[in-house]
Amino acid sequence: MSRVDAGLAARLRNRDATLWPPGNVSASRLGWLDVPRRMAAEARDLAAWASTIDQSTVVLLGMGGSSLGPAVLAAAPRSGGSGRRLVVCDTTDPTTVGGLELDDAFVLVSSKSGTTLEPTVLFDYAWFRLKDGSRYAAITDPGTPLATLAQERGFRRVFENPPDIGGRYSVLSYFGMVPACLLGYDVAELCERALATDVEEAVELGFEMGRAATEGRDKTTIVVPAAFRAFGLWVEQLIAESTGKRGTGCVPVPTTEVETGDDRHLVRLEPTEATDLAELFYRFEVAIPIAGHVLAIDPFDEPNVAESKANTNRVLESLPLPTVAAVEPAAVLPWLRDQVRAGDYVSLQAYLPFGQDDALEALRCRVRDALGGVAVTAGYGPRFLHSTGQLPKGGPNTVVAVQLVRRSEQPTVPIPSKPFDFATLIAAQSIGDHQSLLAHGRRVLRVAVDDLDALA
Repeated sequence: MSRVDAGLAARLRNRDATLWPPGNVSASRLGWLDVPRRMAAEARDLAAWASTIDQSTVVLLGMGGSSLGPAVLAAAPRSGGSGRRLVVCDTTDPTTVGGLELDDAFVLVSSKSGTTLEPTVLFDYAWFRLKDGSRYAAITDPGTPLATLAQERGFRRVFENPPDIGGRYSVLSYFGMVPACLLGYDVAELCERALATDVEEAVELGFEMGRAATEGRDKTTIVVPAAFRAFGLWVEQLIAESTGKRGTGCVPVPTTEVETGDDRHLVRLEPTEATDLAELFYRFEVAIPIAGHVLAIDPFDEPNVAESKANTNRVLESLPLPTVAAVEPAAVLPWLRDQVRAGDYVSLQAYLPFGQDDALEALRCRVRDALGGVAVTAGYGPRFLHSTGQLPKGGPNTVVAVQLVRRSEQPTVPIPSKPFDFATLIAAQSIGDHQSLLAHGRRVLRVAVDDLDALA
């Protein structure tokens, strides 16, 4: 290693809690270090179980760490496989939820705590349409309410994950490997690729990321080939939620083309096949705790994630929804030009239906270019509330946020166990996060839009 303490890798392997500030939660969060060995040992059993599933579509109901890794694996270019497709539903948007096809689907319900609101209401809706426990499996920690419910409803199987693995570090555990085996991946091969990671090189990656942030280059620009751009979903969450706290952090900017600037730290990745993702997963799982060491923060907690959830609950407890002012699309760029200063970044937060990835990326690039190359990130809400949402509240006050919410009336898609529907829920989530951003003194603009091209 160059410029890096050679002992860092050994300390991480030995689970040395003194790598991070006193009071850190690493004691219950380092199971990811060894979990590929356990999954490799179970690969044959997982493959045998997957072969008993007759459905051609797997629908994964999850949020945050339980969903983004599988989404990356599903999007990766590869030949062969099981012939099944994986549909990840990690949104409360009524158009997306109402459009789920369940006739020939096997449903995975994924939640570490077993109590997260979004997977809970998504399962309520799915069960309302498909009351057949043999068409479901659950992935959760031992003894959670979801584990109990799955047993009561006769789920095909309950996968109880090691409890010492945080959600965003869980892709090489059951949370990622069960969807992988259903897609036809060789789980043993994935785990072997992960375990072959050059840990010292990964430590150096994290050290350089952290050091760059302390020197003002805190926009970590991750460049990947276009065919693997979905990797940005996962790595963006890992970096943002792990480092964005105590007023510091690395701002992840996943992109398929090089973006430069005085505040950028460039990381180039060159995967060529789907199994390369396993090494990348493990490389960054090692790197980011080391970046946290450099930044003197706990990379395993998420102190600000609960704020927007609490605000959402308060909004839902006092229905009808409050009115929150939203501007016209034409007002966005003038407002950004007035607000954005050197060292800032723009966060585009789209509380809109899924399926607009290309349009959202095009908008991200248009905003970047219109503002002279400023770092711009883009993602769907409420997905980012459980992932990158930690960074805008807990990280540096350099974020300029633009909330994109639906202008037109949304379809009515009921939540059987709740007195409100999905349209009300996603609106409450956007309002709750808006309140949280304002409470932290962040600059935020809310715009009503149906067509992202209207922001051209």
